Amino acid sequence: MDQRPREQTRGTAGAAPTAGAGVHAWDGGGAGGRDERLDRAVGAVLGSAAGDALGAPYEFGPAGALSARGEEMRGGGGWDPGEATDDTQMAVLVGESLLEHGGLEPADVFARFRHWAAWEPKDIGLQTEAVLSSGDPWDLAAALHFQVNARAAGNGSLMRAATAAVRFAPAGRGATMDAARRIAALTHGDRAAWEGTAVLHELVRVALDGADPLAALPGVLDAVHPEHRARYARVLGPDWHPDLATEFNGAVWPCLGSAVWALRTTAGFAAAVRAAVDLGGDTDTVAAVTGALAGAVYGARAIPREWTDPLHVPLPGTGPGHGERGGGRVPDRVLDAGDLRALARRLAGAGAGAA
Repeated sequence: MDQRPREQTRGTAGAAPTAGAGVHAWDGGGAGGRDERLDRAVGAVLGSAAGDALGAPYEFGPAGALSARGEEMRGGGGWDPGEATDDTQMAVLVGESLLEHGGLEPADVFARFRHWAAWEPKDIGLQTEAVLSSGDPWDLAAALHFQVNARAAGNGSLMRAATAAVRFAPAGRGATMDAARRIAALTHGDRAAWEGTAVLHELVRVALDGADPLAALPGVLDAVHPEHRARYARVLGPDWHPDLATEFNGAVWPCLGSAVWALRTTAGFAAAVRAAVDLGGDTDTVAAVTGALAGAVYGARAIPREWTDPLHVPLPGTGPGHGERGGGRVPDRVLDAGDLRALARRLAGAGAGAA
């Protein structure tokens, strides 16, 4: 089983970037029409998946590997060209649950996660796997894990945020951040993970509304739990650089900080995601988070077609007998970029209808 310790944290500083020479400049375009908002919603979901697949072959590699190799969506490290990882798989599961139930049913989301984990995906964070395989009830598993381990601030709840962010965006800041916290808490018992996930959801919401998420950061930070506000203010500040990280970027703080840094220091979707991958370390998740944010800013039309054409998301089926251990991880269904676009449109429509 190819299991990567994605959500563990290490006391190493973030790697130096080799990409991202541009500077993010907001065009002040406003909310635009319905088509523009929908393009941004699709951009968030599709952009996260594209970043995930672009970064997967470089996971736990050195800084600058993408620029040095110049290979995009060619696979490697156990991944097929364009294959998305657990980041996108879990995001799809969240989105499908939200659509099926007309809103958030945490027990159902957890059950889908547990079913998926039993399928033995190629990649799953150690923390997430421990929670999902514990046998504890959905509303206690993450909290019990945190009580025992005292470490649960991995980036595993950030990586799956795009679908929920799109669904809840029309409901406003409070509902969006509350839903983010509740979904994060299913697998992460540390409130630091909840707050980082809530911040990402809110930044995506701001971008979907046609505003600049970087300019919105001070207001977003005001909505962060007081015990965590100062730390997020540091990593999301304009003077923060991934080199200043005090944890490996598999932790929630440098992961989110790196995504915001990539958006701030570049001038387009592809440049932002490439900069994220070139940081090294947990490249698929940092790029997935960056892709969600940059996709919401620049829209689906900004995502290179050469990234979306090979994009695919293998998943277990949902009927009896699927997702059982010993199944060899053979996918029962494979979503492509068209499926992700359709999922994003449905989520955006469902959110608008519920608002």
